[in-house]
Amino acid sequence: MEDNFSNYFTETGKVAKNYLETRLDLIKLQAAGKLSKALGLFFSLLMAFLLFFFVIVFLGMVVGFWIGEMTNSFTIGFSCAAGFFVLLLLLMLAFRKSLIQRPLANMLAAELVEEIQEMEEKIEEKVKEKRTNE
Repeated sequence: MEDNFSNYFTETGKVAKNYLETRLDLIKLQAAGKLSKALGLFFSLLMAFLLFFFVIVFLGMVVGFWIGEMTNSFTIGFSCAAGFFVLLLLLMLAFRKSLIQRPLANMLAAELVEEIQEMEEKIEEKVKEKRTNE
């Protein structure tokens, strides 16, 4: 009789250990999925920012050369272009919440809500599947 109980507890311990290991693996995979999604979003935003940055730099050079040709002084041309970019920077700093922070926060919140909805749909599908099997 004691042999059955010790065997039962040994088997239960093994099952619990396997369950915990499997659960830990599942949590790691879910975290990796969320991390990869977040990194994908981050790198796509980074690439868009870099593209925007290079466009602005070359646009500044074009404007500087154009004004320089018009005034016969590249110093004046590039000074005007630099002044334009300083003005643009000040405007961005003044309106950073409405131009940068809120749109980024909304984008991240939308991604999280979408992921939560996907998880809820998967859970609902599993519950329906379990009910139909019973």
